[in-house]
Amino acid sequence: MNKKVRLPNNPQPKQWLASERSRQYIASYKPFNMVDGEGIRCSLYVSGCMFNCPGCYNRAAQNFHYGKPYSDELEDQIITDMSKSYVQGLTLLGGEPFLNTQVCLRLCKRIRKEFGHAKDIWSWTGYTWDELQKESYDKIRLLSMLDILVDGRFLEAQKDLTLQFRGSANQRIIDVPKSLASNEVVIWDKLIK
Repeated sequence: MNKKVRLPNNPQPKQWLASERSRQYIASYKPFNMVDGEGIRCSLYVSGCMFNCPGCYNRAAQNFHYGKPYSDELEDQIITDMSKSYVQGLTLLGGEPFLNTQVCLRLCKRIRKEFGHAKDIWSWTGYTWDELQKESYDKIRLLSMLDILVDGRFLEAQKDLTLQFRGSANQRIIDVPKSLASNEVVIWDKLIK
């Protein structure tokens, strides 16, 4: 007997809006880690995700009320931590950063104001690059502030723990500025195949 494979939810364009979904909660903040992208990073895990990917490694963060509200104090701490010379950048994870654009845009704008492009910004998302191109202005604005995007839903059937910075083979590591400039997906040039 064949077992039915559960798949993540698939939204229509502009179906899920951060303004309607986000409670601006943070699941976790992890400074000075080396697993959420290249180099030493500060990682902000936002709360709330509607993709509901089977096998998600952070199920608790799917709840929009999980954790605690984002605060000025946390933002100041992130900026202080990022000012260390050995910190390469910020990583946004979740939950779903593109369903928490109020928090993520605010923080990204401050990082660009404080550090310019001396610090990079990575984000994971369940959205694909093509889906984000059809989304609401806040999601497109957040995308434009990133350096690297890891896109696509986690697919349990394609799970591969040997992949660099990805959980399943369908996910891509995208160089955002090069992709926006060329109007096509450009894969990160440091990808280990």
